[in-house]
Amino acid sequence: MQTMLFKQAAIILIVFSLDTPSIYAQNAPKNIQLPGVKITAPTTSSAESSGLKADMIIHRDRLRQKREANLGDTLAHELGVTSSSFGPGSGRPIIRGQDGERVRVMENSMGTGDVSVISPDHAVATETLNATRIEILRGPSTLLYGSGISGGVVNVLNDRIPDRLFKIPQATFEGRFNSALEERSGVLTASGSKGPISWNIEGMKRKTNDIHIPGRANPNDPESEIGFVRNSAIDSSNLSAGSAYIGERGFVGMSVSRLENFYGIPGPEGAKIDMGQTRYALAGDLDNPLKGFQQLRTRFTYNDYQHKELEQNGEVGSRFKNDELESRAELTHAPVAHWHGIMGVQLQHRNFTAKGEEAFVPTSLSQSAGIFMVEKRNWQQWQFEIGGRFEHTNHNPRVAMLETRNFNLYSVSAGAAWKFIEGYQLDLIVTRGQRAPNTVALFADGVHIATNTFEQGNSTLNKETSNNFDVALQKTTGRITGRVNLFYNHINDYIFQQSRDSDNDGIADRVDDESIVEINGSFLVQDFSQTRARFYGLEAEANIALLPDTVNLRLFTDTVYGKLKDNGNIPRITPQRFGFDLNFTQNKWQANFNLTRVVHQDRIAVLETETPGYTLMNTEIGYHMKLTQSVNYMLFLQGRNLLDSDIRMHTSFLKDAAPMAGRAIVAGIRGVF
Repeated sequence: MQTMLFKQAAIILIVFSLDTPSIYAQNAPKNIQLPGVKITAPTTSSAESSGLKADMIIHRDRLRQKREANLGDTLAHELGVTSSSFGPGSGRPIIRGQDGERVRVMENSMGTGDVSVISPDHAVATETLNATRIEILRGPSTLLYGSGISGGVVNVLNDRIPDRLFKIPQATFEGRFNSALEERSGVLTASGSKGPISWNIEGMKRKTNDIHIPGRANPNDPESEIGFVRNSAIDSSNLSAGSAYIGERGFVGMSVSRLENFYGIPGPEGAKIDMGQTRYALAGDLDNPLKGFQQLRTRFTYNDYQHKELEQNGEVGSRFKNDELESRAELTHAPVAHWHGIMGVQLQHRNFTAKGEEAFVPTSLSQSAGIFMVEKRNWQQWQFEIGGRFEHTNHNPRVAMLETRNFNLYSVSAGAAWKFIEGYQLDLIVTRGQRAPNTVALFADGVHIATNTFEQGNSTLNKETSNNFDVALQKTTGRITGRVNLFYNHINDYIFQQSRDSDNDGIADRVDDESIVEINGSFLVQDFSQTRARFYGLEAEANIALLPDTVNLRLFTDTVYGKLKDNGNIPRITPQRFGFDLNFTQNKWQANFNLTRVVHQDRIAVLETETPGYTLMNTEIGYHMKLTQSVNYMLFLQGRNLLDSDIRMHTSFLKDAAPMAGRAIVAGIRGVF
């Protein structure tokens, strides 16, 4: 397997070398001049990064091409990223094989305040339709936002709290229709200023029917539906209003938003989730607040979240409620001995309640307090970055027989970037992080309908310690640009779910609806355990300007391996992917063609089944219209899954019951006025 990784890396390096300037260029004739080439990369990941970064920035235009009904599926085909996809209504990002709390999801640099880490059927409480961009962060910068984020950070950014003055009011809107979901969705955003006060209002609505698929929902069940996935419809809405005072040295503002999401959980049970969240946010920036400091940034959010899980007959099976406060303050200091950076503090308070027959996690109170610092320095052809974070976390279950758990977490990171040749950069990032087990791993005790398991927590679990190594080679100038990443993550006391075998007969224990052991029971008994684990893999892309400013080709591949101490495979690991994007831009027209091949996944865990590979073909054509200096529109038409492939995500618990959508036409309009 390691040999395959090096072969893939070598292929990309050969592509880079096709455009490599000679190291001995100083001996070339002085009168030779090469024409300049401006690259318009189809993705903003590596080509747009400068300095020491392991980041991707996905802007609005690319989001339009990728957007799905949930966050995970929207990002599922970015390098190193996939989705836990639990039907159209729910999907959380998975990065380099890491999921749950190892990937922190944020909105405007603050936690989303939902319960999506508890179960894959719980949706992330943020909306991509009104996002201006999405950042995917790895490396030292993750220490700003939490401990033990070995996968990375996904930050959804929008303009709910304005930070600038507008000369004239402006508005944007987007409307779209997706034939595979019969989706009708739209968003309207308006912003403006009156004196020193700026304001923003937003509204979003999405409504779908059950998704259409190319074949039978469950190929192993001759009675399952053909051509659609039952109980996969969505009805969601999002409203927000924000305002800010803009001064000469900064701003201070607030926003209020309300998200409602009613969606089905695919499967014969016919369960639905009725979710609602009210989010209050405060933000402020102040330039030159104190001597020696360049900026103070403060953020505060309060999230009032709740959802009901409804049975097929409409009765409430369980209720989840999460009241969460989060605040943070950051100080950017003036350079000290050529080092510049950020220091800060972050506080979180979470009151979680679960009630009902299917509430497998007890009511609990969780608190954390963290301090952090990230520093950077440039020296000749080098850039250095170091960071550290200390965090104290405690989980207090409101159950008499369970004790409060306290954890002290230490995380450090260091990196170096070396520009050894003009246009080439070599990065090395080393991170050691610690993560506390969450309340599910510690205190779960009961049937989890969504995953057909009986989950048994372990209140004596230790904290996880991950050791990440990331090596990257970038080419940032010339006709060909790109990046090759090799990563290795060794985790001590890795927390995972292991099937129980009480009598050591080689057959996993099962229980029935009453939690009584039964050989043919519906629910697989899963214990939370710890062992050593390692994740390693490769991400690579090459961007080639076939015709400058007009036609661009992007080649890409990624793969990840996950192994436990006994060399057994970790379940639901993303299979290898490779493919290409071809982008065309000229005058008012733009077009995109994408072909992705996902290989057959046969690196499976015990009791896990293999997943067939598939080929995904997407295309888009768009036309820009400028009516006046400030009014312009874009019409777009997309073809998705044009081969009508049977797409089953190996990372999904529902892969055998709820494939991804079949062939679809997406039509829409986006306007600014």
